[in-house]
Amino acid sequence: MISLETNQLNAHVSEISNILNVINLLNWDASTGMPEGASENRGKQIATLSQLAQKIILSDELSGALKVAESKNDQTIYDIRSQKALRDAIDHFSKIPASLVAKQAQLSAEAETAWREARANNDFKKFQPFLTQIIDLKRDIAERVGYENHPYEAVTNEFETGLKVPILQTLFKQLRERLVPLAKKVHAAEKPDNEFLFRHFPIEKQYQFSTALAKKIGYDFSRGRLDTTTHPFEISMTREDVRITTRFNPNFLNAGVFGTLHEAGHAIYEQNVAPELSGTPLTLDLLGLYAVAGTSYGVHESQSRLWENRVGRSFEFWQNHFGLLKDTFKGSLDDVSLDTFYRAINRSEPSFIRVEADELTYDLHIMLRAEIEMGLMDGSLQVKQLPEFWRSKMQEYLGISPDNDTQGVLQDIHWSKGMIGSFPTYTLGNVMASQFMEAALKQNPQINNDLSNAQYDSLLNWLRDNILKHGRTYTPDELLVRATGKSLGPEYYLKYLEVKFSNIYRL
Repeated sequence: MISLETNQLNAHVSEISNILNVINLLNWDASTGMPEGASENRGKQIATLSQLAQKIILSDELSGALKVAESKNDQTIYDIRSQKALRDAIDHFSKIPASLVAKQAQLSAEAETAWREARANNDFKKFQPFLTQIIDLKRDIAERVGYENHPYEAVTNEFETGLKVPILQTLFKQLRERLVPLAKKVHAAEKPDNEFLFRHFPIEKQYQFSTALAKKIGYDFSRGRLDTTTHPFEISMTREDVRITTRFNPNFLNAGVFGTLHEAGHAIYEQNVAPELSGTPLTLDLLGLYAVAGTSYGVHESQSRLWENRVGRSFEFWQNHFGLLKDTFKGSLDDVSLDTFYRAINRSEPSFIRVEADELTYDLHIMLRAEIEMGLMDGSLQVKQLPEFWRSKMQEYLGISPDNDTQGVLQDIHWSKGMIGSFPTYTLGNVMASQFMEAALKQNPQINNDLSNAQYDSLLNWLRDNILKHGRTYTPDELLVRATGKSLGPEYYLKYLEVKFSNIYRL
């Protein structure tokens, strides 16, 4: 498949790939088992590796080898796109001093430790100086790399190439116009009982059950593992080593189960990239210096949200797995029917925590964060204003206001990692998930029957053929058009939510 003929170019790309995979491994360790006191040195280690990767990208040797490769005739799409990814990285890093790359890497490592402490102690001021530095650095980088409409585009481009603020604002407007009225109707209706979800569920049993579900939908544990952490995530050190984490609450079933399904969806993407693409630019985020094979974070989120929600929160899924759940937690759910359980896990109500939000209110959490990030990037909002701004916007969007910053502005890990601009990809992923699902069911009606019988291979095969195996070869829009015949549009997603919640709430 890959015919990058210059051995020298392959050698340089392999070096970059190995460095980025080691950075991922260091990040995984930092979030799962590293002593807190090691954060400063860990930051230095990652900074050194990031500088080394940038140095290789900007080297005369790589540039020369790339020119030779680009001159070859009869190149495949994989050659062309690999070379473009390298060219884009050279252009990007030629505008950013190595000192800024190193500073960003070290600052993120130290900021994550500060965030964990601040979150645990409900102390935003502990994290505030780190976030201030991160925003200042991101604004500096934005001015160096440039943007079309708004400095926010410079940071979103690292996660969703080409995403423009006007397009994002239009999408958010389209969603609000139908989601807000629907949410008001749903929240005014009688709420399904969900008391039983807050009973005692031993963590070891939750781990056992969540592992079984992840295996069932296609996560290969021979090439991965499940650990616990403060904030769930998936991370890849090549397609042969794709790890996921979740968090279990002994007194709330949803968090661990659906967190695991979500991260398993991400991992299934990484595990199903074509083996021939491993170690090439088509499995690397060269702008973010991160080893990730998904073509964009939005497409990546489409897979996690598809398995978590379109599959994992469906009636058919629990028709097949509710018995195992009851057997795992013997006696805890004997008084709960399948229909009652299904309605409970899909109960919609305003909530403080994004990762535990229901499908109907989830995107409002994303819009809040995107609005904050835009304000931080253009200077209309200051870091010190965030706690109060967060509370006021939560009241405006969801009608509730958190009592503390741990439930509010400190709940997400993303800002501590420097991932400013990543939040919109969650909503993009929601929209894409429904568009992909609609196409899959239309092109292969057998998928619907298989899902009803707890058979997930036909859906996984469709996703692999149309999305997963290509890695970063195609842009998000190209993938959408190739797989569904259409560019991004919210209609399938909105229709799905309207039908599902109207049925659950009997509107």
